[in-house]
Amino acid sequence: MTAERVGPSATGLERDRLSWMLYLSVASYGYFLYGFGVSVPLLRDELQISRSEAGLHGTALACGSVIAGLWGARLIARFGRDVVLWTGSAMMCIGVVTFCAGQVAAVTLIGALIAGSGGALLLNIVNAVMMDRHGLAGPAALSEANAFGSGAGIVAPLVIGAVVAVGLGWRAGLLVSVLLVVAVRTVFRGERLPAPLQPASPVTALEEGTGAPAPRLRLRPAFWITWGVFACVIAVEFCLALWVSDELRVRDNLAAGPASAGVAAVLVGLTVSRLAGGRLGLRYGVDWLLDRSILVLLLGFSGFWLTTSAWVALPCLLVCGLGLGMLAPLSIGRSVVAAGGRSDLAVARTSLGAGLAIGAGPFLIGAIADRTSVHAAFLLVPVLLVLALLGLAVSRPLLAREQGGGGGREWVDGKAGG
Repeated sequence: MTAERVGPSATGLERDRLSWMLYLSVASYGYFLYGFGVSVPLLRDELQISRSEAGLHGTALACGSVIAGLWGARLIARFGRDVVLWTGSAMMCIGVVTFCAGQVAAVTLIGALIAGSGGALLLNIVNAVMMDRHGLAGPAALSEANAFGSGAGIVAPLVIGAVVAVGLGWRAGLLVSVLLVVAVRTVFRGERLPAPLQPASPVTALEEGTGAPAPRLRLRPAFWITWGVFACVIAVEFCLALWVSDELRVRDNLAAGPASAGVAAVLVGLTVSRLAGGRLGLRYGVDWLLDRSILVLLLGFSGFWLTTSAWVALPCLLVCGLGLGMLAPLSIGRSVVAAGGRSDLAVARTSLGAGLAIGAGPFLIGAIADRTSVHAAFLLVPVLLVLALLGLAVSRPLLAREQGGGGGREWVDGKAGG
């Protein structure tokens, strides 16, 4: 069985009922993810735990992502995409309920782990199906789906901030993600996902333990440096998602509700950036866009870090989102090119890198903050961004040489295919 392809039409990317189901599935995950980010500092206040302990919730979420990356392919091969998609959705709901019901850190950490595993399963399947169905238009479809996710993420801090302000508590706001999942499952109950277009590659089969031994494929230096760049920008994204509201409360004297809603400023910029990213990618090279996106992010973060006024901090966070939006998808694309076209292997390695970055970045912010302050701990962000810029500069000649001056040149020269 092969997947039916749909693609760009005369009016742009064609969307059918299945496309909307996938978009809304990503939206439900995006609401949970960014709602989780603003909930952790509020949970810390309730449980009276340290920032290091609070940061472990991001680590638990990341461990769930790693687990899904290691076992997702086996589960899909055994049970099929439909079962795994809805199982992942159910796991995310169970995890959210557990996280919200927990009155001790041990329980809330388990909830974060379950929710992270289920959400990552959902997202991985959406990505695969989008690429299978849309072919060359797959990246555009993924960009649009990510915009739905970050768009829902804008709503989550606003809802949580509103329910906190009226006295209902942050749990009521985060539990909306469960209602969204149930609504999508109900509306699209009869929808079926297409089977993969191609069977597993020898490398995938070997990693799953289902195929004959295959030669070990070595990824070249340009890939691993790009992998490091990707890990840095993912760490920055989640450091901002989990700790911006805390900084707004401590540094800019905002109440808990408005500080939680302030994270929405980052997400507005993120969504706008991702919506514009597809068109910009047709005109400019990936490295050109990566360099300038990092510089925009550094500019916005500098203003946010230096000010003590919420009226200045919030626009600066919007600029941060504009710079941040394209970094992750462009870094993934660059890693595939740097891997010499071995996309399955490259995406698998970057997925593990994302899990490590999500776990380590917010935890380091919390650990440093316990010894100094959240404000001082946030200096980790520009350090990571400078490392990313250095990684791009160092790997650029390596990438051009490894690509033989062909496909890699457009990544170096700053032009996307002329």
